[in-house]
Amino acid sequence: MIPLLHDFSNETVLVVGGGPVGARKARRFAREARVVVVSPEFADVDFGDAELIRAAPEPEETDDWLERFTPALVVAATDDEEVNDAVVAAARDRGVLVNRADRAGDLERDHRDVVVPATVREDPVIVAISTGATAPALSKYLRQELEETLAGAGEMATAVSAVREELKDRDVPPDRRRKIVTDLVNSPAHWTTLRTGPSNSRQVIEDVFAPDGSLATDPNESNPGETE
Repeated sequence: MIPLLHDFSNETVLVVGGGPVGARKARRFAREARVVVVSPEFADVDFGDAELIRAAPEPEETDDWLERFTPALVVAATDDEEVNDAVVAAARDRGVLVNRADRAGDLERDHRDVVVPATVREDPVIVAISTGATAPALSKYLRQELEETLAGAGEMATAVSAVREELKDRDVPPDRRRKIVTDLVNSPAHWTTLRTGPSNSRQVIEDVFAPDGSLATDPNESNPGETE
């Protein structure tokens, strides 16, 4: 399997199944997409911003639900294997991405079947962890381990992006830009700054440049504050 990122903005995700698993999937995708959950009953848990439709789709009706919502992704999350089989078959027939929650580890997959990985988000940084659906507990453990490691990564990404753009605007040569950005990313002091509070990327950006707007450090000049 090859991990890919997919933008579901302005797309619809159809979740068939209103149990805890369906709710978890709904919350996950509702951060970005329109999510519709179809189920005869709904667990007393948070479904995020998903739209809940109380209905009991029969296997022969699953294609009608896909026709109705034209989803980019369908999640089969019921406790009825026959219904889940029908959801997967209908999605595949339509060329729609499908995620099956009840037999993900031993599902005979084709190119439309997807595994939803555990993720750690430090926007805009996203790290995905997957065991191919064979060991979800391990994915959860690794996600928890990485949460601490990635603290401040989003702010660092923001700082690096701003510094790169500023250096390009100043026509700083590529080799020097790479050196400055690499030093920024590898600086323990800058990581500490980013991890001590929100929105500290501005401080890190200012540290790269001297008060007069020149580069505070320049690896190709004998005087660190000297500009071209």
